[in-house]
Amino acid sequence: MAASTGIIVRDLRFNRKARPERAWINDPIANAWHNALSATFPRGEAFFIESVKAFRDGTPPRLEAEIRDFIKQEVNHSREHLAFNRAAADVGYDMSGIDAHVTKMLDMTKGRPPIINLAATMALEHFTAIMAHLLLSNPDLMAHADHDVAAMWRWHAVEEIEHKAVAYDTYLHATKAWPRRKRWMLKSIMMLTITKNFVGHRIRDTLDLLKQDGITGWKARVRVMWYLFGTPGVLRRLIPAWIAYFLPGFHPWNQDDRALIAAAQFEPAAG
Repeated sequence: MAASTGIIVRDLRFNRKARPERAWINDPIANAWHNALSATFPRGEAFFIESVKAFRDGTPPRLEAEIRDFIKQEVNHSREHLAFNRAAADVGYDMSGIDAHVTKMLDMTKGRPPIINLAATMALEHFTAIMAHLLLSNPDLMAHADHDVAAMWRWHAVEEIEHKAVAYDTYLHATKAWPRRKRWMLKSIMMLTITKNFVGHRIRDTLDLLKQDGITGWKARVRVMWYLFGTPGVLRRLIPAWIAYFLPGFHPWNQDDRALIAAAQFEPAAG
C-alpha cells in the first residue's frame, strides 16, 4: 500500500451567512453542471461510506484509521451539499428529478455482492479525485464564482484528494487472495460502466437544469458538450488520468498532488 497524505477532517460550514444566488457563477453551463453534480452527492456519498464500511473489519490499523476519517469527511461533504441543494431549491431549481434518479440507481445496487459496490465506489472516487485535481490546478474555473460556493468546492476537492486512495486500498485488501487478472477485470469493467452512466446521466441532469433557466434545444446541448469536451473541457482534460486507471501498477498516489492541497484556499466568508 502506498503512503497517503494523511486525512484531515475539517468540519466547515458554507453558504450559511449569505445564501447563494441562482446564478452563483458567471457561466450558466458551469452553474448547471456543478448544481447537477451537487444534487447527486448526499445519496452518493452515503453509498460510498456503506461500500467501504462493508470491508473495514480486519483491515490493517492504518487503513482502518483512514477509513474512519474517510467516513467523517464524506459525512461532512454530504451535509454541505445537502445545504447547498436546499439553497438551489429555494431559488427555484427543481432538483427532485435528479434525486429520484439517483435513488433509483442506488436501489439497483441493493442485494448485489458488496465487492461490486466497492469496485463502483473505487471508480467513482477516482473520478472525484481527478476532477478535484483539475479544479484545484485551474483556479480560473471558479474565478468568477460566489466566494462561499467556490470555497465549498475547493474544500471538497482538497478532501477528495486526501482520501483518494482509501476505497482503492480497501479493494486491494479485500481482493488480496484474488488472481491479479480477476482483480483488474472487475475494476476495469466497473470503471467503464461507471463512466458511461456518470457522463450520460450528468449531461442529462445539466440539460434539465438549463431548461429551468430557459436554455433549451440543440444550442443548449452544443454548449454543454463544448464546456465538457472543448473549452474549458472539464471532462476532456481528465482523459489521461482516466486512462491511467487501467494501466499496470496504477495506484491513486502515483500522482502526488499534495502541493495542490497546501495551496488551496477554502475558508468560508467571515462575518
